[in-house]
This record gives sequence, C-alpha cells and structure tokens, in this order.
Amino acid sequence: MSLADHPVVSREQWLQARLALLAEQKAFTRQRDALAAKVRDLPWVRVEKSYTFDSPSGKKSLADLFGPRSQLIVYHFMFDPTWSQGCMGCSFLADNYNGIVVHLAHRDISFVTVSKAPPDKLEAFRKRMGWSFPWVSAANTDFSHDYNVSFTDQEILAGEGKYNYSEKPGPMRELPGVSVFYKNPRGEIFHTYSTFARGLEDFLTAYRYIDIAPKGRDEEQVGGMGWLRHHDRYEDTNFVVPWAEKPGITAPIIPK
Repeated sequence: MSLADHPVVSREQWLQARLALLAEQKAFTRQRDALAAKVRDLPWVRVEKSYTFDSPSGKKSLADLFGPRSQLIVYHFMFDPTWSQGCMGCSFLADNYNGIVVHLAHRDISFVTVSKAPPDKLEAFRKRMGWSFPWVSAANTDFSHDYNVSFTDQEILAGEGKYNYSEKPGPMRELPGVSVFYKNPRGEIFHTYSTFARGLEDFLTAYRYIDIAPKGRDEEQVGGMGWLRHHDRYEDTNFVVPWAEKPGITAPIIPK
C-alpha cells in the first residue's frame, strides 16, 4: 500500500480497525510466549571441550565468562582478523544490547561478545563506538567454528559447513549468531540454545520501532540493509564496508 493513496478515515473507523488488529497482536504475543517456553524446554548439550579466550585482562575460559552468574549469553560478532572494524549489522545489534547488559546481570545473566579479531582491534573499535559490554577474542580457540559462525576458506570453497542448521555459509568467513549457556552448581556447562540469521531480529529493538512507522523498513531499493552504517559514519561519504578492505573470501551476505 503506497503512502500517496493510503486510506484516511474517521476516528471511529480507525478505532474499529485498531481493535481488530489488537486482537491479532494479542494472539501473536501469546504465541511468542509459548515459543519462548519451547526454547527454554529444549534439551541441553554438555560442553566437554575447553575454550580459552583472549581479553584485555588476560586469558579467560568459558567458565570465566559467566562471572558470578549461572547463565551466559554470547553474541557472535562478525569481526574477521583482517578487518580494521567490525561488521555494520553486528554493530547495529550491539547498539541495541549495549545498554541492557547491566539489567541482564540482575537476572543472573552474563552477556559477552565474542569475535575472531585480536583483542587490540576489538578494544580500539569498542572505544570508537562508545560501547561498554565485555568483549573477548576467539582468535586462538575453536569456539566460533564449533558454534557454526566461523568458517575456513577450505570449507567455503568446498561448500562444506552449515549455518542456521541447514544453509551453506556462503562466501563469508564470519556470520552472526547468539548462543546461550548454563553453568550448574557443580561447574558443569551446558549449551542450551543458539539462533542465527533472521532469528537475530528479535534482538534488534530499532527494527521494532521502524516496523511501526508508516514507511516500515523501506529497504527494497537499497538491497536490504544497504542503508546501514556504523553509528558514527552516516555522514562519511568515503565509507568502506569492512569486508571490502581485504581481498579474498569476505564478500557480504545477508542471511534470510
């Protein structure tokens, strides 16, 4: 429906249409609650492998990332070691979660961002973006590969590897995701959930606001998220996307 010929009605007619839509929205909310319960009811997988991450304060194990809490959410942030800056889409999502880490901590949840780039690059980019969330490097561990967000050039060329449980990873070494873990009182760690691709839209608060504005996402003419920039680069006419900085298998992909 175009904005130019959008219907205009009386307040009474608008209210009638709004109430009909509200009934659908309430049904959707109940369905979302039911799906969230199914996420929590999924069986778990014990994490048997040891992972060591690099951080500004030294080496950290997966158990260390929990801190004093029993639940851990990891955001797999696309930052290839060859890039000088992080992915725009992941940065968009990080802008949405940066401010809520303190609130999650009061619900027994630690939130940590993990990337393949080395700590010095992560710290420089975090400082530039003004973020405060914990960020560690998986450059020297198999963690990102094991949780299906990092791929070798050999896997990509051979069409091997899986992203979002069924799709081939495409031409990129790095893709985004969220993984969730639980640590019991004995110190055993379990992988409870992961989501990828458009499953990450649930955590993009900005899109929730954009979706209710009259134009909606309005992305058809710009190639999906082609409008997006790092929040400090919207006025930069010489902007370069991270994966264009280096040759090789780093071309962009927008998972569906």
